[in-house]
Amino acid sequence: MAQGEHRIRFSELKSRVGIDDVAYTLGYRIDRKAGVGRYIELVLGDGRDKRDTIIVRNTRDKASQTFFRRDGSKGDVVSFIRENLSSFNASGASEWQKIASVLAQFANMPVPDYDRDYQRGASAPQVFDPLRYEARPIDTDRIPQIFRQRGLSVDTVKRLAPFISLVSDRHNPNFKGFNIGFPYTGPTSDKIAGYEIRGLGGYKSKAAGTDSSTAAWVADLSHNCGGSVRHVFFCESAFDAMAFYQINRLRLGSDIALVSLGGTFSDRQVLGVMERFPTARAYDCFDNDLAGRVNGLRLMALVEDFPLKINKTPEGLMVEVKGTAFTLEPDRPAYPQVGSHVAVRYRMGQWQPPRDFKDWNDCLLGKRMEPKITPSKLDRDENLAGRRASGIKM
Repeated sequence: MAQGEHRIRFSELKSRVGIDDVAYTLGYRIDRKAGVGRYIELVLGDGRDKRDTIIVRNTRDKASQTFFRRDGSKGDVVSFIRENLSSFNASGASEWQKIASVLAQFANMPVPDYDRDYQRGASAPQVFDPLRYEARPIDTDRIPQIFRQRGLSVDTVKRLAPFISLVSDRHNPNFKGFNIGFPYTGPTSDKIAGYEIRGLGGYKSKAAGTDSSTAAWVADLSHNCGGSVRHVFFCESAFDAMAFYQINRLRLGSDIALVSLGGTFSDRQVLGVMERFPTARAYDCFDNDLAGRVNGLRLMALVEDFPLKINKTPEGLMVEVKGTAFTLEPDRPAYPQVGSHVAVRYRMGQWQPPRDFKDWNDCLLGKRMEPKITPSKLDRDENLAGRRASGIKM
């Protein structure tokens, strides 16, 4: 095979993966009361816990599937994956490479080389245009309902209001209202480089062209005295960061910064944040799931400045640090497990949600995870023996 023949175009992967495939994996289910045909309605959660509804077109043709919501937002499988990128254990140097990795997993195909032609043709521009969005400050006398739905108190919203906006997309003719926007800024400038956007009904997105590679949502609570920040708390979303702050507020003090990576962990995001606060200690406040553990390990490697390799195995995560390989149990905090094998400095800590909760916002809402039944070593050995005895089926 000639070099390069294995390369699969981004668009080819896209044609093999349906929005419904991705949605089912995320926990969406068909609302059969709405009818099943050329259109299907997929719902995440039910009753009072109903978090999102999407309507999918062209259910029988994956290549042409699109979705829309009743608030006017819409897109294809790429934009749907992009909205939910934090839910997948995807690796890559950029957001687009991570999306390609997720598509490849669903298509059961090799991860493609980065397709710059697709990126240029995608609906989201590569440079954030602040004139596209109308931004307003939060009116703390009329706090939007979405914060109450997330369990966030009036005091929490008022304290963090300087770091939150109301945003409206002037290019969206179908929705003229305002969503919540968490402004992204880079390491050396207060200039806004995009928004992490949240709305009612579980809507989440990012402003077109948001810089998720070097910018992040950063709430510096030290009264703009970055040099006095001693603790930086990294979370996967701004709502998680707000919930973390509310739950632990009495223990935190004012020499802190809250950070959201918006579900797209980038090395330069983390390093840029730590450049702002060079004397601070970083904290892993990521989710209690596999993706959260991987993010925590990557944060540790960057802060402690050592090379790290991670591979998923049936037993857990195989981690190699400084030539030492060991298996890490995903259900336990990663930092002490790594520290038992290699020397780590005091540059990072962990302050994760209680183990019964997926993330800090679920903890604030009292939404516990379903209990997991972990196979015993005997069960795993018997399963392995059964697979070996079955041989190769022709």
